[in-house]
Amino acid sequence: MATATQAESGRTITTDIPARLDRLPWSRWHWTIVIGLGTVWILDGLEVTVVGNIAGRLSEPDSGLPITSGQVTGIAAALYVAGACIGALFWGRLTDRWGRKKLFMITLAVYLAATAFTAISFETWWFLLFRFLTGFGIGGEYAAINSAIDELIPAQYRGRVDLMINGSFWLGAVGGSLLSVVALNTDLFAANVGWRLTFALGAVLALVILLVRRHVPESPRWLLIHGREKEAEEIVSAIEKEIEAEQGVNTLPKAEGELTIHQRKSVTFAEIARTVFSDYRRRAVLGFSLFIGQAFLYNAITFGFGAILTTFYDVPSGHTGYYFAVIAVGNFIGPLLLGKLFDTVGRRVMISGTYLLSGVLLFGTAWLFDRGSLSATTLTACWCVVLFFASAGASSAYLTVSEIFPMETRAMSIAFFYALGTAAGGISGPLLFSALTETGVVGDTVLAFQIGAGLMCAAGLVAAFLAVNAERRSLEDIAQPLSAVAAKAASAVKPSTGPGGDGTTGSPTRA
Repeated sequence: MATATQAESGRTITTDIPARLDRLPWSRWHWTIVIGLGTVWILDGLEVTVVGNIAGRLSEPDSGLPITSGQVTGIAAALYVAGACIGALFWGRLTDRWGRKKLFMITLAVYLAATAFTAISFETWWFLLFRFLTGFGIGGEYAAINSAIDELIPAQYRGRVDLMINGSFWLGAVGGSLLSVVALNTDLFAANVGWRLTFALGAVLALVILLVRRHVPESPRWLLIHGREKEAEEIVSAIEKEIEAEQGVNTLPKAEGELTIHQRKSVTFAEIARTVFSDYRRRAVLGFSLFIGQAFLYNAITFGFGAILTTFYDVPSGHTGYYFAVIAVGNFIGPLLLGKLFDTVGRRVMISGTYLLSGVLLFGTAWLFDRGSLSATTLTACWCVVLFFASAGASSAYLTVSEIFPMETRAMSIAFFYALGTAAGGISGPLLFSALTETGVVGDTVLAFQIGAGLMCAAGLVAAFLAVNAERRSLEDIAQPLSAVAAKAASAVKPSTGPGGDGTTGSPTRA
């Protein structure tokens, strides 16, 4: 419960609500959160994969759309990436100001509408516009959803749940590959209909998710800081009663630990920037390194995988989707099987380990490729093993930036690092790796692998020194809220050894 100690306006309250949320046992209610919020990553994977697979069909004269394959894979892809980056920053700011629930409903509605309008495209400009708006909605989802998930999931499960949800992108990728095979079959659908159905299905899935999300509450942690502690108390009490009824107990174990905060309505951009890049500068370096490393490793493999298979192994272009499906499965299984270890073995060991191991394995793959020791099948198998570890590492990058910064800056921090990684992966990555993988020269493709592997290993080394031991710890312990009252919170949050923390203690001491 929360108790007020000052006047209604800008009052100071002491609450145990964060501790009560963290001590909850896993329940059906938590599965509702996972399904309602996490499944949007599947839509993102579906979107990205479908567009790549239907590029050839869209450029055909009878597709019903006057567009070239280059415009689909080039301009449309770039606009989707740009939309995602801009959307993340735009909606991320509003998520911290307006709340998690309002924004994850709005951003999904934007995605739904944009995808539906893409399905009825009749001119190139229309298709390009709504690809941008689709990315604009998806980018906002990353900030709103990761914030809400981390603030609603108990501390002991936060790592594995976050990794599993972020890794579900690859379920969408598998679905997109298989869906495109069916939708593009002219024996089943006309050439100007099948590709439209792929986008229409995305809109239908988004509508189903939107209906489920109506039952997901606002983050009680956000409500507390924004002067709405009564609503926060009602939400948490309702959750506790539901779980008590499910487990057949009269009362849950008592929560330990209280937090005293001075409520506030908003945080300025200047305060966000100072907090992230000054007070938590070591953590900012960590986030930057993790996102850049995974972005370049993934582009080293996935951006040119089709060209590599067709150029060096004579795989028909129509069959590369099957190889991609195998890679996508490996990407999903990694976070699924390794996720629990991030909560048990620990963040520092697992983040640095997955980054370093995937980088080293890609170096090994580059060496075997250079020697001519690989076939299309064995190269795909090597990629699958590399991405098994890399996917867990990449997912942990999203987990990391969503839990190591203060509550008031969480969504904006996620948005910034997501936009950074997406821009690096979607702009500079393709420019670099397309030039290397399309030459048909073995040495150039080897260099592409080595660049991705080197940056992944570098990020792993940064994580070995700077990663925060956040496993099974309250978010308020990892990074003290800006609105926390130092005198009251000192007993619950250990001071760090300096600005940005040393990775083993709480947030910087504040006046």
